[in-house]
Amino acid sequence: MKAYFLKLCFLLFATAAFSQAGHIMQGVGAVNMSMGGAATGQPLDISGAIQWNPASISTFDEKILKLDIGFFFSSPELSSTVPEFDLTGNPTGNFFSGTTEDDRGVSPLPAIAMVWGKEGSRHTFGASAFGISGFGVTFPESTTNPINMPQSMGGFGRIESNYSLLQLGFTYAYEISDKFSIGVQPTFNYATLKLIPNPTASPFNPTFVGYPSTDNSSAFGFGGQLGVYFDSGNGFSAGASYKTKQSFGDFKLDNTYLDSSTGENEFKIDYPGIWSIGLGFSPGQFDLALDYRYVEYENAAGFSSVGWTPTASVAGFGWKNISIVSFGVQFKGVNRLPLRLGYTYSSNPIESDVAFFNVPATAIIKNAFQIGLSYEISDRWAIDGVYHMGFSGKATSGPLLNPLFIGVSPPYGAIPGSEVSYDMTTSMIMVGASYKFIKK
Repeated sequence: MKAYFLKLCFLLFATAAFSQAGHIMQGVGAVNMSMGGAATGQPLDISGAIQWNPASISTFDEKILKLDIGFFFSSPELSSTVPEFDLTGNPTGNFFSGTTEDDRGVSPLPAIAMVWGKEGSRHTFGASAFGISGFGVTFPESTTNPINMPQSMGGFGRIESNYSLLQLGFTYAYEISDKFSIGVQPTFNYATLKLIPNPTASPFNPTFVGYPSTDNSSAFGFGGQLGVYFDSGNGFSAGASYKTKQSFGDFKLDNTYLDSSTGENEFKIDYPGIWSIGLGFSPGQFDLALDYRYVEYENAAGFSSVGWTPTASVAGFGWKNISIVSFGVQFKGVNRLPLRLGYTYSSNPIESDVAFFNVPATAIIKNAFQIGLSYEISDRWAIDGVYHMGFSGKATSGPLLNPLFIGVSPPYGAIPGSEVSYDMTTSMIMVGASYKFIKK
């Protein structure tokens, strides 16, 4: 067998082995998703209003219950290239390249919300349970792709991740006047994490044995959201909100190494703070919505740090702050059948020099398109549906990194002539139903 540049044992030291951890879903529920996630200044349903601007729930004057379930599919591909070396350690001028496809199945996305409003009252209350992040990857072990080679041959072997984040919110809005409202929402979070292998742990236990695998671990977090909402009464509306960083406790990861020895380490991942501003306009049979969001990854634990620790584990993943633009249009010209189109643009938080640290975080979607509709069965009941398709635009790529190379290739030890890249498409079908408790 050829001797590859993988001769330096386990030069593929670490990767952020979770997908979309901290990635911002562009919407919550079928209606909001079909509008591209735009709702800060145009609350068409209670789920989008609660998620993006607590003040905007003041527009709902009934008691409403909303349930949604989405089925998320992704097709990421992971590619890597390394130079070949002969048995004496000299480069041959050839390269070893390969690609691995994800074989993960469907991921569910649940959402439930309820609002208590009353005509004539200045007070509106809401409660919600949203799955706002919950994805993973499964890249099987391969002898044709350097990064998925068995750990005994210098690769990572099978790369698998599972991350989910459930957020509970309790919302209160107060109408200062007929046109202006304010809102507040404390949030409580529960997250789970599983990593195979675990790059946040040292590969030494106490000698070099490679990176371990972990069982499921969980952590609790908390935060809040503040919002303001303005409705001119003649079709124009606007809103702004700030969802604070969701601060989590440490994940306590129980590790099992390749030699069956065990260990433990802790790792902290926060959900980033989000600024949102939005505009709405409703001329005639149309509702238009436009949102802009600024996501503060650089202030969130797990993302703000970057590079290697002294024991060759990953200190953090080095994500940059990003911007998200959402736009949606609803047409109400068909009786009881509103139709919607939505678009979402997101910038990439991962720069090329740290792409290696984020290998399985493949769900970085640049452009997303949505089409949806509702059917108003009666004054009480409505059902909703949306289809989503997302594209990464172009592959995220960068050099493979090795802490042993930091002296000659600072700051992260880029390996000359190497490359790792990943891209993907996503699709999702979501259905929902809402019920209004209307008094006879």
